[in-house]
Amino acid sequence: MELRQLRYFVSVAEELHFGRAAERLHIVQPAVSQQIRRLEREFGLNLFDRTTRTVTLTAAGRAFLPHARAILQAERSATEAMGFMRTEQESTLRLGTNVGLGARLDALLSVLTERAPQLMVELLSVPAATRLQQVRTGELDAAFIRGTDHSPELELLPLWPDVLVAALPARHPLAAQREVTLADLAGLPLRIASREANPHLVDTVVGACRTAGFEPIMGPAFTTDQDTLAAIASGRPSWTVYYAAQAQIQPAPRVAFRPFAGPAPAVRTCLAVRPDPPSPRLTALLDACHELERARAGS
Repeated sequence: MELRQLRYFVSVAEELHFGRAAERLHIVQPAVSQQIRRLEREFGLNLFDRTTRTVTLTAAGRAFLPHARAILQAERSATEAMGFMRTEQESTLRLGTNVGLGARLDALLSVLTERAPQLMVELLSVPAATRLQQVRTGELDAAFIRGTDHSPELELLPLWPDVLVAALPARHPLAAQREVTLADLAGLPLRIASREANPHLVDTVVGACRTAGFEPIMGPAFTTDQDTLAAIASGRPSWTVYYAAQAQIQPAPRVAFRPFAGPAPAVRTCLAVRPDPPSPRLTALLDACHELERARAGS
């Protein structure tokens, strides 16, 4: 039994005329007659009584008609459901996020909403290696990534430099200054992630300290925002670095975030994508990223 045979049967049953049913189906009458006969042979029953003047349903035809309609309705419902799923998938942007995007992420999503109000954004925060793999497999449309400019099977599109600022105790004399230099911090222990956890960030900060003329004193490793900032605020004076965009929204009343005087250390953020023609949802994201960077550069 084929769905087209059911469509032909229902049309003839409703028209009680093979010619009119064929016109309704936009096919020729012999094709309708042929498929009805095949259906009747499969059942071993006549579905219609035919004369030269009339077509009527047999008892078998009347019994089969509600079932045929139910099958066709189920097919329509399934098709509509799959169409809805496809539309929902096409209108959802799956984006991997990076620690420290802070206010920049909020600004980006605002621009994206203005450009593509129909787009739903799903954000996923996972380790960098997982993020990149999920872009490769298509589980993510794109992902923010820092600290690398190459990843197999992916394109890494440079977006913007994420400038670092110093986080130090609000009670420390340096906190009274609008800016600090790296050399000002030479005597304070630096709380930063282990090199194994974030090699690019550690190399960037340690390299900047060495350029400023000193080897940083390594304090306890950065663990979580809450614990590390609490330790900086309350214990022996120490310092760490934060991405400026994250510092703008980081609640830490007893910690002062201060920009660096002169060239500040920075880490470039890239967007990892597959090397395929971009989908409309990915194009909207790229346009929003570029608009945000143009606004930053013009300010």
